[in-house]
Amino acid sequence: MEQNANANANAHPQLPSDKELVLKVIPMPADTNSNGDIFGGWVMAQVDLAGSVLPARIICGRMATVAVNEFIFKQPVRVGDLLSFFAEVTRIGNTSMTVRVEVYAERIGAQGRYLKVTEASLTYVAIDDSGKPRPIARTLQA
Repeated sequence: MEQNANANANAHPQLPSDKELVLKVIPMPADTNSNGDIFGGWVMAQVDLAGSVLPARIICGRMATVAVNEFIFKQPVRVGDLLSFFAEVTRIGNTSMTVRVEVYAERIGAQGRYLKVTEASLTYVAIDDSGKPRPIARTLQA
């Protein structure tokens, strides 16, 4: 019985309560690859945008994505899925910060049931007007 309950929980996970919802978007037919699924590059671009929301509040200025540390496609994304992007800052350094992003899909006809489709870790760096790394103010990190 417990094994069956765990399998059901994994099939339809709950949305994370320990991360912030930073973006919701619905992919369209123009975003598909040759298989008819949403193109992975489109998903990556959305994850990059979602991942930049929390650092933007802390960096308070220009920033750039400097690394995609990890990117895992767990399930295909389909046209019409309602995607929810959740993020959390996992590390703040002198000039950069790392953000974890999880993406959940609600399939058409299955609203209220979520499927984790992607997870990623990205690093953003604070930059000055010349594009050079600049320190992140320590008072903003608290």
